[in-house]
Amino acid sequence: MTDKKTLFIDGKEVEFTDEPNLLEVIRKAGMNVPTFCYRPDLTSFGACRMCVVEVEGRGIQSSCTMPPENGLKIHLNTEKTRRIRRTVLELLLANHDKKCLTCEKSGDCELQQYAEEYGITNIRFPDKELEDYLPVDDSSPSIVRDPNKCILCGACVRACSEFQGHAVLGFANRGSKTVVQPMNGRPLGQVDCVNCGQCVAVCPTGALTIKDDTEKVWAEITNPQKTVVVQMAPATRVALGEMFGLKPGENSIGLMNAALRKIGFNLVFDTNFSADLTIMEEATEFLERLKSGKDLPLFTSCCPAWIKYLETQHPEMLNHLSSCKSPMSMMSPVLVDLVPKYFNVERENLVVVAVMPCTAKKYECKRPEMYRNGRPDTDYVITTKELGKMIRSAGIDFNALEPEDHDSPFGEYSGAGTIFGASGGVAEAAVRTAYEFATGEPLNDVDIKEMRGTSNRSKTVSLDIKGTKVVVRVVSTLKEAEKALLEIKAGKADFQMLEVMACPGGCINGGGQPTSCNDSKIKEERAEGLYKEDSELPVRKSHMNPSIQKLYQEYLEHPGSHKAHEILHTVYTDKFAGSYKDI
Repeated sequence: MTDKKTLFIDGKEVEFTDEPNLLEVIRKAGMNVPTFCYRPDLTSFGACRMCVVEVEGRGIQSSCTMPPENGLKIHLNTEKTRRIRRTVLELLLANHDKKCLTCEKSGDCELQQYAEEYGITNIRFPDKELEDYLPVDDSSPSIVRDPNKCILCGACVRACSEFQGHAVLGFANRGSKTVVQPMNGRPLGQVDCVNCGQCVAVCPTGALTIKDDTEKVWAEITNPQKTVVVQMAPATRVALGEMFGLKPGENSIGLMNAALRKIGFNLVFDTNFSADLTIMEEATEFLERLKSGKDLPLFTSCCPAWIKYLETQHPEMLNHLSSCKSPMSMMSPVLVDLVPKYFNVERENLVVVAVMPCTAKKYECKRPEMYRNGRPDTDYVITTKELGKMIRSAGIDFNALEPEDHDSPFGEYSGAGTIFGASGGVAEAAVRTAYEFATGEPLNDVDIKEMRGTSNRSKTVSLDIKGTKVVVRVVSTLKEAEKALLEIKAGKADFQMLEVMACPGGCINGGGQPTSCNDSKIKEERAEGLYKEDSELPVRKSHMNPSIQKLYQEYLEHPGSHKAHEILHTVYTDKFAGSYKDI
């Protein structure tokens, strides 16, 4: 047994174990110091100097880069540390576009928060000259980049590099001319950005924000000629409540249904339904490939950031990609084709909105593959955060709502559909159905816990399907996906299915979710919320969903049918050199 290690924070003895830096020890002890550049899931950078503390015998130190040592005596709020933080804030504000009232991040901006906490009302330094302001880049369908609000903390640069291995954003120039920008200063919509939004998730200011489509959706809702239907993804139900004081992972799906109807949506459906539909098609496709031995391993196709990465970086491997559309893009054509029939609505007056945890879904709905008859099946995508904004704008007391159920028949779902929101969930749901499709026997233990977990970004799980060994690789972040692709190219891969989610931990940690970048436990709690709902639902296998069975009987015939392929499948091609990059 090792000796206990302790240090002293403002005179209080605090025990520490394997914390990587003083800042984590301070937070573990229930205290904090401000920081812009530090994010626990990224490497320490030490750029902003806001987290400085005074260490006896060592002087001023940045707490995010200094490792803890036994016996250290640390002071958080000395005259020196507070003076340094105030000076940093004044310098940042002097160089900042201070249009806070009209900023997308107003009320959720760390610079704004700390300026208030430190009482910064007068700035001693001159403002930036008007000619030094740079144009706002709104070329991306998912992300808006305003360099005038950038504080050069580097969090976005590290997120892009360390999560996605992509380095779309980087530092350019020197001194006072330093900026963060895409390569060669090109617009974000014209580089290989995969639209994952992890840069937005870690940005402490309004330099990177989600492209807001709420006013477009309001215009549709308030148009009496329109019937506006909405679907919401699995991960949104365990995160939206955080914007209204609920705990991370608390399932608010009933309150979401009620809020969406109060906002004015005519029909409220659940993307969990089409997650079940995705499994019906993907499990069938997987078993066919397993039998033929062709195009293995099969790559899952739910994540639009992953698909774009494959198209632009490894187009020669697109044959491995499942032809299944994502649950969102399966649900929308079903709604487009059947809502007019079931609810007596004219197609030209039908508007389909999707609430997603993912900024890349805004990009996905604009892809030409998701259009039919000259019109997208999904008209608008709004993120979890945008929905929270709409609820507040409508004056709705979210916590006072009475929970409501979804509309039928496109709202009923199984537990397998729910767990799509967490890394490993798609593969686990697929195995539950593939096993029974392949063997004709019930899978009694449906909990494949080896596929779960948000901290390990790469997991390999071996399964026995009645004598047939199947190996599944589950990865989150494109950096881990790249490693798997290199294994396949080198002929060293021993897995038959590869599930990829671009965001760390999966959709629960998507770029459109409420901010979780300062607490790694939040994504774990959100995942636990999904698995809890799965365990409590009466149906836990996609193929056992009665509404899915009815959909095949009345519309799609059977999994893998010509009709199913026409509506639910697509083909992706190498579009790196084409107009695709300009979407």
